[in-house]
Amino acid sequence: QVQLVESGGGLVQAGGSLRLSCAASGSIFSINTMAWFRQAPGKQRELVASIGSGGNTNYADSMKGRFTISRDNAKNTVYLQMNSLKPEDTAVYYCRLTNWGDTKNYWGQGTQVTVSS
Repeated sequence: QVQLVESGGGLVQAGGSLRLSCAASGSIFSINTMAWFRQAPGKQRELVASIGSGGNTNYADSMKGRFTISRDNAKNTVYLQMNSLKPEDTAVYYCRLTNWGDTKNYWGQGTQVTVSS
């Protein structure tokens, strides 16, 4: 079993920055992928960015240049640095972990990000 706990969400003015953290614990394989998703009210959950245990990253096109995903394998923690925030970034942000060779996705409870104009 894997447990994920997100933190760092809050209220920020447009143009500001936030850094989200997601700490994982439990049965974590050496090779895994961690990712950030977000979901606004009435909208589909969408991928923000992902990062493999080797440091390879992928970003949704709308996030490129503003958001940066990183991880600390020793702490089993993934981060999302969000800059130049826009009101449309307002959503609940969720962390996900997938172990190598496994189809099961583990999800955190989410952290609210609200960007005011």
